[in-house]
Amino acid sequence: MGHDKLRKFAENETFSCLLQPSAQELLADGYFHLRDHAVKGHWNQFFAGLPDASLHGSSPQKTSGDAGPFPPQSGGPLPLTSRGRLRFSEATADSAAPGKCNIVLELGCGKGEYTIALAERNLEQNYIGVDIKGARLWKGAKYASEHRLPNVAFLRTRVEFITAFFAPGEVSEVWLTFSDPQFRSENSRLSSPLFLERYRSFLRPGGIVHLKTDSRFLHEYTLAVCRANNLRILAHTTDLYGISEVAPSGSSPMKTSSSVGPHRCASLAVPPLTMPRVARFSGATAAPADSTPEIPPVTREVQTFYEKLFLEQGYPITYLSFVIDHDGPYVSPRDPEEFDSKAWRAAEGPRLLFGHDSAETRRQKLKGA
Repeated sequence: MGHDKLRKFAENETFSCLLQPSAQELLADGYFHLRDHAVKGHWNQFFAGLPDASLHGSSPQKTSGDAGPFPPQSGGPLPLTSRGRLRFSEATADSAAPGKCNIVLELGCGKGEYTIALAERNLEQNYIGVDIKGARLWKGAKYASEHRLPNVAFLRTRVEFITAFFAPGEVSEVWLTFSDPQFRSENSRLSSPLFLERYRSFLRPGGIVHLKTDSRFLHEYTLAVCRANNLRILAHTTDLYGISEVAPSGSSPMKTSSSVGPHRCASLAVPPLTMPRVARFSGATAAPADSTPEIPPVTREVQTFYEKLFLEQGYPITYLSFVIDHDGPYVSPRDPEEFDSKAWRAAEGPRLLFGHDSAETRRQKLKGA
């Protein structure tokens, strides 16, 4: 382990906005019987304890596109309170009655730039970025601490453990930004029926899931999951920035999109906007193609590092938002009748990541040989 990682891990312990629970405690009763963390149902208290810039005579600093969301700071890190808050002990949880907290989650947030960008645009909303990589979370937690953002928190845990941290109705939205498509494991996809069941346990009625990805495979799979479960689709597009002509959903796969690879940092650069083709749905029935798009402006305003990289290579970015309200268990789309996984996986095509083949591209080349 590099020395810089050790430094970041040590500094992570000083950030009041970063919660790092013990996996051993969560798994004390086994993987299928996770123990609830003390913060579950008490996130309002957690956010109430975060430093507030207004108390220090300033407001959270906004940053522009070229500077990036994490510019160098001159004031030094914010002096923080005891590390006991970081652990969010049972004593802390019992200090006041539980209450609902309006939370937006980003799952697999990486360095947290997307979470930060969302939070800086809406200070009335609380945002939590979730990732397992402490060295990545360090950047977002450091920025939120130094800027005294009162509505940003980070949670270091595996996404599979997410139900241990959020009570029913505590979350209003979930963002999946450039998640791993998980070609070989459906249950590992963050939009699979297994994960939708998890989200339903804490999303309030009408709660929304946003999927922004450069993977046409993952986009089409998620669309098929929505249709198989008759979920209300708010908006979807296979070309968010209108950079190419793409086939409408349900047609033959095209080798024009997507990626595999690690998660994804963000910048606040805003590209020239071209209105893409957008379809709106109610259940599985499409509205007219010229319907007013319901895509949040921030979806285009905030770009991840990898998003910009693949846009430069000419790959379209897709977006899908839907409501997960559903009675009974979620089902998977039938393969290949409702989602042809083999065809859409092949449609991903060869991809380069920093001049090198992606892991999936290497597998395809080996298989072809």
